[in-house]
Amino acid sequence: MKLSKAKYDEIARFITTLKPSRQCMRQLKERFPRQSQSTLLSIFSQEYQKLTKRTHARHHAPDTIETYYSRYLNGVAVDPAAPVLLNLANEVDFSPALIARIVLERFLQDQDSPPPTKPVLNSMLREPSLIPDPVLANQVHQCIINDCCNGPLVDCIKHSIGYEHEVLLREKLLERNLAFLDEDQLRIKGYDKTPDFILEVPVAVDGHVIHWIESKASFGDESSHRMYLQDQFWSYWNRFGPGLVIYWYGFIEELDCHRDRGILLKDDFPRDIVTLRNCLVLEDERGRHTEDYATEKSQEAV
Repeated sequence: MKLSKAKYDEIARFITTLKPSRQCMRQLKERFPRQSQSTLLSIFSQEYQKLTKRTHARHHAPDTIETYYSRYLNGVAVDPAAPVLLNLANEVDFSPALIARIVLERFLQDQDSPPPTKPVLNSMLREPSLIPDPVLANQVHQCIINDCCNGPLVDCIKHSIGYEHEVLLREKLLERNLAFLDEDQLRIKGYDKTPDFILEVPVAVDGHVIHWIESKASFGDESSHRMYLQDQFWSYWNRFGPGLVIYWYGFIEELDCHRDRGILLKDDFPRDIVTLRNCLVLEDERGRHTEDYATEKSQEAV
């Protein structure tokens, strides 16, 4: 689904008034009933990630960390079963999973062990039962399962959705009998940075030649698309030529402005693909038509 920049800005402004909860999607859908649920969820997730980045430093200031940790200790001392960390995250308007990470890291610093490494922290967040304190383990678990935008559960869901759409794209290519190489095959050939699929025989889409296709299971907004252009798309263009990017959950239509330079945007697998076989068949039909026409004229002349 393509959105105008004005419509996207309207959605983004409304998102700033929402809390990152399960109910926010119902409010979004009621406010923008013509937009698909998946598109709204993708936009909400991206906008909330931007907010998280803007406020990250404030929540990680040393005095703030001590305040959060003290509030956690006081809260569980009163009622260990209460969702202390989750309530704290909602109160300070920050990601529950990231609040849990802050408090967990601070807790581990008090233990008689070396400072926690990033892999250790990540493993405990993925599997809270590894946390040596059962009360904190339960608190972290509550934060992880109730965070709709951050944390290992969300990362797992995003990875699965991304893989699902790569499989969908593969099936579409096979249905059209298009020969291609995937990322694994390209890495075997020595390529270190590749799109999802490279077409062994180029095709044409909307009159533009396409050598590769990249799948993005997200909405294409300005910031993410600019980052992808810089980190991925222009590199693919330099190595493999012009290509196609599919934003399965839609994109801001004004971003599809690099077609003449070799990067097309779509929100679904294109139906109007023209292959070399189509061209050869068309040329053959034109040739036969010309021959038949010439024969008919010669017979009329006789």
